[in-house]
Amino acid sequence: MKNDLKIVGIQADLVWENSTKNIAFFEQEIKKLASDIDLIVLPEMFTSGFTMSPEKVAEKMDGFTVSWMQKIAFEKQTAICGSLVISDDDNFYNRFIFVFPSGDIETYDKRHSFTLAGEDKVYTSGSKKIIIEYKGWKICPLICYDLRFPVWARNSENYDLLLFVANWPIARIKAWDTLLKARAIENMSYVVGVNRTGTDANNYEYSGNSLIIDYLGEELSALGVNEVGNITATIFKDKQVNVREKLGFLNDMDTFSVEY
Repeated sequence: MKNDLKIVGIQADLVWENSTKNIAFFEQEIKKLASDIDLIVLPEMFTSGFTMSPEKVAEKMDGFTVSWMQKIAFEKQTAICGSLVISDDDNFYNRFIFVFPSGDIETYDKRHSFTLAGEDKVYTSGSKKIIIEYKGWKICPLICYDLRFPVWARNSENYDLLLFVANWPIARIKAWDTLLKARAIENMSYVVGVNRTGTDANNYEYSGNSLIIDYLGEELSALGVNEVGNITATIFKDKQVNVREKLGFLNDMDTFSVEY
């Protein structure tokens, strides 16, 4: 088990439906990172922006972007993750992909489709919450709109780190900030939220405001409005365990069942 985990989240102004330019940007930023990074987190749909035209940008699991992620993970000896549009079994998915330094992959399909934008009309929702085991840490990956549903994020698995990747618009950025901190506090978990900046082809504006938060809701790293850059923090398992044992809040939580 690795007691400390160094995390970098990359906040970008995504180029609409242009995987070539987006991947070139992320590769340039990743090359600048130190060699001791354990986990790199990219935004939701980091190759395209939040498009409702999946047929224009969808890739297969053996396609270019996943192979690129495997290459980066191997070269940097780090894990890398983010979501992109995947075509699988004649369906389109907003799929979170986590690549280990070994090249092994775990995936999570977004559970809560953003009906306001019609995501439910073009993407197939996932039905399985996953916990990723990495360097002795239990990591729960979720995507954007999932943030609004605390039962789905409930820490019944005793995870250590909650990841949210997003294209969360500036019009509701106060909710983004508030809910990230709420998820951290109620689950006594570190939380990383990586959002995008810029304006998309539908004229929706995104301000970023990416955050790394500790298990008590304190900010460890943050980016301001419209900043392109990185959030970076080292998180510590022993400190989290000590506080959980001292306060015992997770022992008193209610249980819920989720229907599919």
